[in-house]
Amino acid sequence: MKEKFARWGVLFVQYLKRDWKKNIIWILGLGLFSGGYVPAFEVIGKGQGLLGMYETMQNPAMISMVGPTPVDTAADYTLGAMYAQEMLLFCGLFAMIIAALHVVSHTRKEEEHGLTELVRSFQVGRQANSFAVITEIVFINSLLALVIGGVMTSFGADTISAKGSFLFGASVGMAGILGAVIALVMAQIMPTSSGATGASLGIVGLLYIVRAGTDVSKVNFSMINPMGWTYLTYPFTENNWVPLITAVVFNIIVVMIAFALEGGRDMGAGYLPEREGREAAKKSLLSVPGLFIKINKGVMISWMIAFVIMGAAYGSIYGDMQTFLSSNELMSKMFTLSGVSIEESFTGTIMMVMIGLVSILPIAIVNKLFSEEGRLHLSQLYSTKVTRAKLYWTSVILAIIAGVVGILLASGGLGGTAISAMGAGSSMNMGDFIAAGYNFLPSVLFFTGLAALALGWAPILGKAVYVYLGYSFALNYFGGILNLPEWFSKTAVQSWIPRMPADKFNGTTFITMTVISITLMVFGYIGYHKRDMVEGA
Repeated sequence: MKEKFARWGVLFVQYLKRDWKKNIIWILGLGLFSGGYVPAFEVIGKGQGLLGMYETMQNPAMISMVGPTPVDTAADYTLGAMYAQEMLLFCGLFAMIIAALHVVSHTRKEEEHGLTELVRSFQVGRQANSFAVITEIVFINSLLALVIGGVMTSFGADTISAKGSFLFGASVGMAGILGAVIALVMAQIMPTSSGATGASLGIVGLLYIVRAGTDVSKVNFSMINPMGWTYLTYPFTENNWVPLITAVVFNIIVVMIAFALEGGRDMGAGYLPEREGREAAKKSLLSVPGLFIKINKGVMISWMIAFVIMGAAYGSIYGDMQTFLSSNELMSKMFTLSGVSIEESFTGTIMMVMIGLVSILPIAIVNKLFSEEGRLHLSQLYSTKVTRAKLYWTSVILAIIAGVVGILLASGGLGGTAISAMGAGSSMNMGDFIAAGYNFLPSVLFFTGLAALALGWAPILGKAVYVYLGYSFALNYFGGILNLPEWFSKTAVQSWIPRMPADKFNGTTFITMTVISITLMVFGYIGYHKRDMVEGA
């Protein structure tokens, strides 16, 4: 047994030395984001703010996005209860994603690059690397929990107790560990690092979507969901540590399963083997578009399925909205006075969320071109008559098409399920949902343009587009809650777009943003045409 984990401690120390900059940004960035909004929430809670937020957060649509609260009356809805309900789930979700990406990068990806084989050629155990990575994850998320707890306690806000603050931090930290162990198992099962990443993020997304339904219909069922253990601790109200204990036991069992799977497979192989290719290539592979479709087919199909499922999951909530209004006189008056139905209001918000996720796919497709270039997979094409313009514009156009189809699937899945859930009392038709989705098309084009610009001039910054997408999403999602200045909110591209059907379509904004996006793509091509390609020695 000791031989399997031999010198894991040496690897652990080396990982800390190698990743120290990344780890500091990880801990401080997520720590400040998770715990640093206390002053803003204090401002929101002044006067009748807590009462208004309590009524708003009882909306099934809001519960599906941010999670429930155990508080039964507005009088008991404290600043701490509001902060935990609106922040904990999303902070935990971010922690899961970051940790999952880290684990796959340090396990399966290093196997593909031959680093693991090199390390094992010394007196290093077969499973020392995985054990060192998981230990690093536990260490990082433990520090993260302490930072979050310390930051929240330091504000000295009423009802933000030290006990609740550190439970909040521990919940976020446990979410990170949970994401890591899921990724460790997927790293053993999947045949490639990209497959392990996709499967890990897919599971995280599925857990989030499933809990959206159970939180609204029967919150007790959410305790069966591993993601539920990270936010149903209810800091500042019930301060329930039992879900975290359950999560610890689950994580230990899953890690043991991962080690057993790793011990039974060959290096570089997965339990789901790569499918053998055809004896003769299809004629479509003789063209650049056919080749690029083949390269991106797996990720496109996975995301397209995810868009439909995501839309259907949120659409199923629409049936509970009128029931909620009929039982809540205050909220019924609010929506009556505004002249906008609760379904229309929710559609504008949830469409912004879904189209933000749709934007990931075009960015990934554009970045894939540089990924293939860096792996020297396109070197043979450079010596043929295939031009740089053909490579660049094929990739960009494929990304645009993927974005257009993604919007259709997401909005169609949402609309179809929502109309079915609302029945004859539906105030919206499928056209309203499709229009609300394509209203955000300029934002998808804008992120595609940013990725294309980075590809042309500084490909290493391609992943930074994801960072801005996350920033823009967070600003739009929390902006209304935090009452941020309008000029600050405008730094997020989606904030320029009205949210249909509650708001009216703005043709000027739509055309202007589309033109800006196309301009970015053109400038990206100029850079791609001029810069040196990555080539081997």
